[in-house]
Amino acid sequence: MNYIDAHVHVWTDDLEQYPLAPGFKKENMKPPVFSPEELLSHARPCGVERIVLIQMSYYGTDNAYLLKVMKDYEGVFSGIGIVDPQTDRPDDAMRALAQKGVRGFRIAPREQPVENWLDGEGYERMFRAGVDENLALCPLIGTDGLPALARRCEQFPNSPVIIDHLCRIGAGGSVSDVEVDQLCDMAQYPNIMVKISAFYALGQKTPPYLDLSDLIERVYNAFGADRLMWASDCPFQVQDEHTYAASVELIRDHLDFLSDADKEQILRGTAESFFFGA
Repeated sequence: MNYIDAHVHVWTDDLEQYPLAPGFKKENMKPPVFSPEELLSHARPCGVERIVLIQMSYYGTDNAYLLKVMKDYEGVFSGIGIVDPQTDRPDDAMRALAQKGVRGFRIAPREQPVENWLDGEGYERMFRAGVDENLALCPLIGTDGLPALARRCEQFPNSPVIIDHLCRIGAGGSVSDVEVDQLCDMAQYPNIMVKISAFYALGQKTPPYLDLSDLIERVYNAFGADRLMWASDCPFQVQDEHTYAASVELIRDHLDFLSDADKEQILRGTAESFFFGA
């Protein structure tokens, strides 16, 4: 099967070697540790052999633990890091991390007003580096963040963009047709991809997540399988009644509108092409 999970977090309780960023405390880490070994114990029985690590917010812009895991498990993990867009040269930081195998960079509104969250020279440099180095900008946003993203995509149409977690549509419990239309409208920008992920946090939030079928079908019809990638969002996917297997099974077993080739593309091909260079 050789599936690829395009969005996972890991962290360690070794706070001496890998200190937490300002504003985070040990009690914020839930669970206290989520190791690559534990992650693989969930992933490999489900046919997932390669994984894209996302820099955990606990560490801020210190990507040291992400890089360590990538190095320790060479060929198993790719990575999405975090740099500070408010520094003078975030593009230089992107290029330095790219030399170590990082292929994308998480961005989010955080404290900025969502209407203009991508304004400023720092983000302009980041999008330009995305074009020049084929590095993805990976926004963690709701649909209210899409207008600002669209403006940058107009400015930098060749910059790869990967929207996390179906743009969080359904996070409040119901899937809004208006919000789905807003996300699907972004398919006009040919270098935008979408992660089909975090099912535990969307819609009814109940396995086997069949209530998300219509949402996923509409996004599939807009973007096509070659611009979609599945992800679990572990460790948060493996809690309470939620399991890693249930996340895989929604794509593999329950979405009849997908052909076998589509399922293979979403579960492996799209992430493989971008993050592992296949």
